Amino acid sequence: MPYWRIGLYLGLGLIGLPLGADLLVDNSTIIARMYHISETVIGLTLVAIGTSLPELATTVMATLRRQADVALGNVIGSNMFNLLAIIGVATFVGPISVAPEFLRFDLWLMLAASLLLIPFVFLKQDITRVWGFVLTGLYIAYLVVLF
Repeated sequence: MPYWRIGLYLGLGLIGLPLGADLLVDNSTIIARMYHISETVIGLTLVAIGTSLPELATTVMATLRRQADVALGNVIGSNMFNLLAIIGVATFVGPISVAPEFLRFDLWLMLAASLLLIPFVFLKQDITRVWGFVLTGLYIAYLVVLF
């Protein structure tokens, strides 16, 4: 690919990314207000799913190619990046307030989900299809509780 085309795509991507992020945030807020759902719930569901779809695609492809380390590393690395770097950089712009209901429920559930992965990571257990159904079922149960 010629360098001018790479530069063009890069420039369009750098312009489109903040515009797309702005559209996502604005419209998810509109959806939350329209259906009388808290913005926190929309962020924990709709926005989270939308921003995680590229990781899902990467993880599925790595799994299909039998590259389990890439699949698990992608998921853990992405979450670490989101928790530490994204929140850290975002606070340069302004403070991020944390809702009390997040501290009472979601934070502890996130910790429990992380602890649930310990046997797979440290004891080298395979994450089988059964565990896939269990983990997906737990996420669906979480969504039901949120709504």
